[in-house]
Amino acid sequence: MEGNPTIMRRSALAAIAAIGSASLLVAGCSKADDNKDDNNSKSAGANAATKDVVNASTKKGGTVTYEYSDVPDSFDPGNTYYAYMYNLSRLYARPLMTFKPAPGEKGNELVPDLAASAGVPSDGGKTWTYKLRSGLKYQDGTAITSKDVKYAVERSNFARDVLSLGPNYFQQFLVGGDKYKGPYKDKSAKGLKSIETPDDTTIVFKLNRAFQEFDYLVAAPQTAPVPQSKDKGIDYVKSIVSSGSYKFQSYDDGKQAVLVRNENWDPKTDPLRKQYPEKIVVNLKVNAETIDKDVQAGDAIDLGGTGVQAATQAQVVNSAEKKANTDNTYGGRLVYMAINTKVKPFDKLECRKAVQYAIDKVSVQTAEGGPIRGDIASTVLPPDIPGYEKSDVYATSGNKGDAAKAKEQLKACGKSSIKTNISARSDRPQEIDAATAIINSLKKVGIDASLKQYPSGKYFTDYAGVPKFTEKQNLGLIMMQWGADWPSGYGFLQQVLNGSAIGSSGNVNLSQFDNKDVNSLLGKAIGTEDKTARDALYTEIDKKTMDEAVLVPLTYFKVLLYRPTTYTNLVSTAAFSGQYDYLNIGSTKK
Repeated sequence: MEGNPTIMRRSALAAIAAIGSASLLVAGCSKADDNKDDNNSKSAGANAATKDVVNASTKKGGTVTYEYSDVPDSFDPGNTYYAYMYNLSRLYARPLMTFKPAPGEKGNELVPDLAASAGVPSDGGKTWTYKLRSGLKYQDGTAITSKDVKYAVERSNFARDVLSLGPNYFQQFLVGGDKYKGPYKDKSAKGLKSIETPDDTTIVFKLNRAFQEFDYLVAAPQTAPVPQSKDKGIDYVKSIVSSGSYKFQSYDDGKQAVLVRNENWDPKTDPLRKQYPEKIVVNLKVNAETIDKDVQAGDAIDLGGTGVQAATQAQVVNSAEKKANTDNTYGGRLVYMAINTKVKPFDKLECRKAVQYAIDKVSVQTAEGGPIRGDIASTVLPPDIPGYEKSDVYATSGNKGDAAKAKEQLKACGKSSIKTNISARSDRPQEIDAATAIINSLKKVGIDASLKQYPSGKYFTDYAGVPKFTEKQNLGLIMMQWGADWPSGYGFLQQVLNGSAIGSSGNVNLSQFDNKDVNSLLGKAIGTEDKTARDALYTEIDKKTMDEAVLVPLTYFKVLLYRPTTYTNLVSTAAFSGQYDYLNIGSTKK
């Protein structure tokens, strides 16, 4: 998912086990309603939330405030692909499966959410069956049924002309998915035949090939139920019907969303959510530096999970007191620059290789905030994703670029110079700084790249994720940060490398890479039952992609989050790109 996508991370998806003080979050706790404050902060200190729950408490009440520098792609659970929205949406939209609210890698464990248990595979992994928990209700008290889950998947994956965001895995893998036109155009109203609902609590997915990681796929918010009678297409975002522990009290597009407790949420049907705060406020279009100040003052949480800004990073890491309230960790994310193979002359391999050799990655790392914000990258897969294997096809001395090799490749490409554009998100200062460093590197070898800035909320719907726009605007180079949709090679690679994932809008295969060998290997991998063999295929895909030079790995992103002292139950989870798990954060503030 788009790294903060993370998207989302993420980022990335068993019985629930109590682990240390994390039991206050994930186990059924009889003290949940007694308003007793159990603040013990045993593990306070730098990186404490990556190892345990910080400020564990069962205290109810107060307000949790989130702030974001732009607007999300969408609050609609079926129309989002940012990791932070995957994270936040679980408060009001329950998918079939989700991630355990737990610190670090423990947060990557999948647990049932709307479903009573994990999926039951049959037919070698081509059929997956789920049973819903009993007693599930929407905010208005009406029953949630398997038909609502079926409809949610259909609207989010098959009406791409209306809801263009979010991944299209179901469209790719469900039998008949390539022909079904979606519920808004389906005159029969029967829906897609390959999603069966034999009764109100059973849903069966029929796939066109084996998919051994399907439980991760149904952990996406696209499986959160939507009652068809209440769906308003693109306008559903204005009146979302909650299946979670919170519901929308108000929604002011582009400005603010306020959530309050859903009185028809039943804790007996939900072992994960605790409904601690009375209210949750999401403020949008807040200046990035202002967010930093508010987070450090204990007045807000950084919703996007991008962490401390470069402008305030030094004062945080150089203060022992402030650094003790930070969490610095990988999150299955890669910062990279996509090279658009449909924009000339980058349709030629040698021109792409010239870009690879030209870039001084140390200058990019410095622009992003230094080693604390990420290690210099040379592969598609980050080190914390299965399938990663250390390799550097375009190695240069000290990672500072090689102008001679770059010019040599330019000559082989039949060029002495190139004029192109590079895109970055206007509300992400570090991404702009990184793009500027790249521009300076490229200029030294005769590649003239001009910076084009676009808002993150529309980056994929209107600009970088619209192939026709990128081609018309000569966007040969596109800044990107990507987190795994789930913690596997496939969860990271599929949407950004498979030709079948390229969409006319909301596209995240920004290189428009459509290589038959890579496409075939991805299909082979996801159908391979043996995990070791599957991971080896992900390694092979990584190497083939780098040989084609379609993206430039810049850094293996490390988030530097500041932990507000006024909030409780904070855990930095690998499932959502190192962000705090938003499911059960409480507040000591009114």
